[in-house]
Amino acid sequence: MYDWENRLCSGATNRVVRPFDWGLEWTRDWPVTRQNPQNGHDSHAYLQLLNRAALESSDQFFAYESPTDFELTGNLLRFTSAVETPHPENNRVHGQWFPAKHKPGSRRVATVVVPHWNASATQHNSLCVGLAKLGISALRLSPPYHDYRMPAELERADYAVSSNIARTIDATRQAVIDTRSAVDWLVSEGYQRIGIVGTSLGSCYAFLASAHDPRISVNVFNHCSTYFADVVWEGLSSQHIRQSLEPEVTLEQLRDAWMVISPPHYIERYAKLKKKSLFIYARYDTTFPLRFSEQVIAKARELKMDYKAVVLPCGHYTLGETPFKFLDGFHVCSYLKRNL
Repeated sequence: MYDWENRLCSGATNRVVRPFDWGLEWTRDWPVTRQNPQNGHDSHAYLQLLNRAALESSDQFFAYESPTDFELTGNLLRFTSAVETPHPENNRVHGQWFPAKHKPGSRRVATVVVPHWNASATQHNSLCVGLAKLGISALRLSPPYHDYRMPAELERADYAVSSNIARTIDATRQAVIDTRSAVDWLVSEGYQRIGIVGTSLGSCYAFLASAHDPRISVNVFNHCSTYFADVVWEGLSSQHIRQSLEPEVTLEQLRDAWMVISPPHYIERYAKLKKKSLFIYARYDTTFPLRFSEQVIAKARELKMDYKAVVLPCGHYTLGETPFKFLDGFHVCSYLKRNL
């Protein structure tokens, strides 16, 4: 299984080792930056200060003005992101819409689907088709810097997760806000109960969004892990990023710099919202190492969350291969069908 994982990971030959950068210019539009201007701090200390301030006021950090230009053309939803970046393509959010047929008088339910890092525009569409056949409408979002939103100079979604520290935070903040904006649209369309499915990086985005949005009631985390920094540091698929990070920062410094986008800092808040949660993880995962997933489940148990855990006998990449993708799809769809 580990050999299969390595072969699938090495199939991508366009990974780029980009220069390390604290990226402080990406912090300028954060609410906490306006309240805490840089004043003699070195870059790491200043980002640490901003992270602590953002954690103390995370509702404000992930706050936004709901878009007013939702446009559904055929099955493609578009709207302007509430987070502005220097890349015009990235500032326009795209969502592929898979509406279910609802019987008159039945409760209208929908799910936001947040794909994995570097997912193509068609990946996860089969899941959405399946959900729609089960009566659950599905909106498959394109995360920041992915597919429709990818700047012309990129071949991969490198700006979503990279050795540019603050840009990675900004991309995550944008993903959370775009996800919540998508929920705004679903509510405006009359959907009464809303779920979310996040896979890999999308799982992190989904968790952060749900922890700040009580309207998302049923959650599926397809791969789950702990600290953002630890996954990038140890994960098989991000070793090219570590290659740039390691000469410049320690793992402890990286944890400090990425606190605000790390799920463990919000899990107690999430637990208090009394949501239903399905955690799916892989026994032979080398991208989200197994012990990190097990720590998530241990914390869910400790906090007495309403959750179900499923361990599949595969790895991170092989979860998308036959037969594991069908097992995964069964667990995702049956959980949502039963709980939405």
